[in-house]
Amino acid sequence: MFMTAGPTSDYTGAAALLDSLPEADWLLADRGYDADWFRSALQDKGIRPCIPGRRSRAKSVKYDKRRYRRRNRIEIMFGRLKDWRRIATRYDRSPKVFLSADALAATVMFWL
Repeated sequence: MFMTAGPTSDYTGAAALLDSLPEADWLLADRGYDADWFRSALQDKGIRPCIPGRRSRAKSVKYDKRRYRRRNRIEIMFGRLKDWRRIATRYDRSPKVFLSADALAATVMFWL
């Protein structure tokens, strides 16, 4: 999980994450991450992007629509995490403490 400030673009967060991405076959992302440089950087790392093109894009981009539709599971998980007030309002300013609160909430959600 990567969090950027509200006015920060998704591209900034994506650029910061490129070097620390784990090995993966696919990367699912929304239209905010649609950029040619990001797609080529992912392909250089051996990751296939599943990112729909922006509506304003001149040339349409192919992506796995069936796989992209399953992205809702990720959105549902983030919605459940935001039910935890401590996480939704980000009480913990330290990234380590915030990540541990995320892990605790995810563990409790898994067992319930």
